[in-house]
Amino acid sequence: MLPMNSKQMKKMMKQMGIDMEEIEATEVIIRTGTEDLIFKNPSVTKISAKGVETFQIVGSYEVIKKFEIKEEDLKLIMEQANVDRETALKALKEANGDLAEALLKLQS
Repeated sequence: MLPMNSKQMKKMMKQMGIDMEEIEATEVIIRTGTEDLIFKNPSVTKISAKGVETFQIVGSYEVIKKFEIKEEDLKLIMEQANVDRETALKALKEANGDLAEALLKLQS
């Protein structure tokens, strides 16, 4: 196969009914049930073919784990560390939901 420049490649794809468009994105977030994948300054391409749109994301990303703070955990931290709701919530978030770690942070 002969090498093609990008202009020739785009022309050939256009003839086949495939359209590509660069999207100037500053951030892309993919949310799953357990984590968020956050792409900062990604390269995003939208590819349209036969009525279907596909997005290609290229770049480095950060994984942020999700956790749920239960009301009973929050109350326990408030009682054990003798702190208000806001302080207990902040400690639990910083400890990624780990009760023991949150208590240790508040008691030291």
